[in-house]
Amino acid sequence: MSKVYEIVTNQIMHLLEQGEIPWLKPWKSSGGARNLITGKPYRGINQFLLNCSPYQSPYWLTFRQIQGKFGSLKKGSKSQLIVFWKWIDKKDNDDQDTESTTGKIPLLRYYNVFNLEQTEGISHPPQETTSNPFTPIEQAEQIIENMQNRPDIQYGGDRACYSPMLDYVKLPTRESFHSPESFYATAFHELIHSTGHEKRIGRKGIADPTYFGGHAYSQEELVAEFGASMLAGIAGIEQETIENQAAYIQGWLRVLKGDKKLAIIAAGQAQRAADYILNNGEAEIHL
Repeated sequence: MSKVYEIVTNQIMHLLEQGEIPWLKPWKSSGGARNLITGKPYRGINQFLLNCSPYQSPYWLTFRQIQGKFGSLKKGSKSQLIVFWKWIDKKDNDDQDTESTTGKIPLLRYYNVFNLEQTEGISHPPQETTSNPFTPIEQAEQIIENMQNRPDIQYGGDRACYSPMLDYVKLPTRESFHSPESFYATAFHELIHSTGHEKRIGRKGIADPTYFGGHAYSQEELVAEFGASMLAGIAGIEQETIENQAAYIQGWLRVLKGDKKLAIIAAGQAQRAADYILNNGEAEIHL
């Protein structure tokens, strides 16, 4: 098994030496979370906040918008916080410490929104559905099914992610992926992330608070993609996915100023994570 890890790592490092590799999103995107009334997609951090919800519908509304559609909330529904920047005239600002009373300043506002699936009495707009033929790959299925202490896996939406706080993996539906291989590569990536939870291996990029694009976050992405590549190698699907995985790694290496040493460090951490998922007995297990 260690030999497979070494071969996969060498393949990735070789591709990184070849120059720019284009990264392709492995599933068909529906455009992400959007407001039901305006039809406009949410931007920036709000896409990350909303697309990792457990709902399949991409549509969201404020409570006032729900009332305006003569709808109601299902019992126990909880809102999701989003943020919105609005530019206002300084003269309209109550803060008297500003140096000038003219010009524009940004005002940060917070809103609570609910997913359309949390409502009753509101018609769901017709959605374009993507249904690519999906044939399970037995060895890849076994890797997922046999993972010890596996987090819950939820399907739907337009983003793949792992929530350390709630300890679940969110994936687009299997049929939305361009191929079964790309689905498993994405699932492996998120499951590698989940091994960083304190109740499994524990890893700084997951266990400690990090911010998007920061050093710890970026290195954790390297770990997840190396680990996904290793699991793809064990499942025999690495040739279908490794170029895209190398492109993803290349993108994060640019954030880390091209430090290839970090890639080797991440590969070592990824091997421990892959061992954990494969029940190898070589990874340190936290209970």
